[in-house]
Amino acid sequence: MIHLGMHTDNWRALSGNMDAAVKTAVKYGLSHIEFGVIHGQYFVHGLGYEPSASLQSNPRALKKYLDAHGLKVSQIDAAYPMMGPEGSVFGVQYVQQAIRFAAEIGCPIVDTTDGAQKTAGYSDEDVFRITCMNYQQCLAWAEDYGVTINIETHGPYTNNGDFMERLFKHFDSELLRMNFDTGNSFIAGNEPLDYLKRFRKYVSHAHIKDVSKELAAAVRGEDTGIACSEVPIGGGVNSENIRRCVQFLKESDWNGVLSIECYGADQNIKASIDYLRGLLK
Repeated sequence: MIHLGMHTDNWRALSGNMDAAVKTAVKYGLSHIEFGVIHGQYFVHGLGYEPSASLQSNPRALKKYLDAHGLKVSQIDAAYPMMGPEGSVFGVQYVQQAIRFAAEIGCPIVDTTDGAQKTAGYSDEDVFRITCMNYQQCLAWAEDYGVTINIETHGPYTNNGDFMERLFKHFDSELLRMNFDTGNSFIAGNEPLDYLKRFRKYVSHAHIKDVSKELAAAVRGEDTGIACSEVPIGGGVNSENIRRCVQFLKESDWNGVLSIECYGADQNIKASIDYLRGLLK
């Protein structure tokens, strides 16, 4: 069964907090929510202007809060770049603690990714070797806590189909899966439906992002990812790709959550939900 949710990061550009996102999810009858995590403290978050959760906060209190609002957490976003030496130093411990936090609140998935650019001074083969070591350390935690690690299509390595296929085959683990992103795959120059079909057996969660005509003209094929859609889902040049991807997921009996990523203004959220609910009927 396909469920509909959204990412609290939609409110970051609005300086909104998680409570604002949760209230909107309840307002529009969504079943799931997704949020990012902070490894430590951040003053903007402490002041109430950031929609993530600190890994130092009480996870059981957060679970009670979300349960009271009838929301399940589809995925925790711990997307520090994992594919390079900085992933070894910072990303591994970040993801490990996110796995611990996810298990505490009953969240089944932690999301990871690569960076916006290739790692300077390292060949793709070097990066692949480092990436395998990084995920090996995280998968040990995933196995102990029963939490899946997703890899999101967001950068030059994750939007490289050959690199990703090699990585999944290297581990051959049920706990290493893909978070497919319609907007990032499009911006990177891939055809979203073709990329989705190639990795369908690994996809356990999806980010749904549209792309404005102006942004596509400016950066498609040059950039590999965008934070969220400036236009509502269905209101940009990626809408037909989204329709095709959703239709394919329905036809292939996919079970998972479509998590909306668009600018969190109320009219954008409502239009996005209405569009996707129409596709899911």
